[in-house]
Amino acid sequence: MNERPELIVMLTHHDHTVANACEIFEQCKDSRATFWGFKEEGLPAEQMQGLFAYMKRCGKTTVLEVVAYDEPACLAGAKTAANCNCDILMGTLFYDSVNDFCRKNGIKYMPFVGKVSGRPSILEGTPEEMVAQAKEYLAKGAFGIDLLAYRYTGDADDLIRQFLAQVDAPVCIAGSIDCYPRLDAIRAANPWAFTIGGAFFEDRFHGSFAQQINRVCEYLSPLSV
Repeated sequence: MNERPELIVMLTHHDHTVANACEIFEQCKDSRATFWGFKEEGLPAEQMQGLFAYMKRCGKTTVLEVVAYDEPACLAGAKTAANCNCDILMGTLFYDSVNDFCRKNGIKYMPFVGKVSGRPSILEGTPEEMVAQAKEYLAKGAFGIDLLAYRYTGDADDLIRQFLAQVDAPVCIAGSIDCYPRLDAIRAANPWAFTIGGAFFEDRFHGSFAQQINRVCEYLSPLSV
């Protein structure tokens, strides 16, 4: 069991990296979050590489989440993660070519499960289908799973419960965690990690960006009531 789920701060809004991602990270690098990332779209390649390098110098674990569905685009996202020296690649539909590339380049791969489409993404499919996919991908060497639970067209909380009960691997609940009731669900389910991006930009947890990060981390800590 985790002490608490890890917050992955995503410098993204509407599934695109924000233009001032570098400035926001600089303002928030001393907050309680140790996992940081953004999407493959929104910044030029050189800025992405520079920001990820700076995050790593600051002791952060780095994450690139790729919203792509066809094999060439997914593989291009994996290559971007390698060029940026990212620790974790989240997203992409699963392809053996992407999985093999990540394994050869020391990148932890956490693909989507289910029927994912659009940008911002939506998730369709049954929990049973997603669990079966996850087990297949993990058997092939994927590190974990990117579960877009709150982008699901069905019952998100039921999906989270069923999925975590049957998938014994790191699971990140990604997307649209934007209120305290959803934080309560995350705390109860205790996944490996979860992402928040847009909600911080929309001030859903009230305060500066850094204050919101710390508030979420404190809310999920074991001592939080």
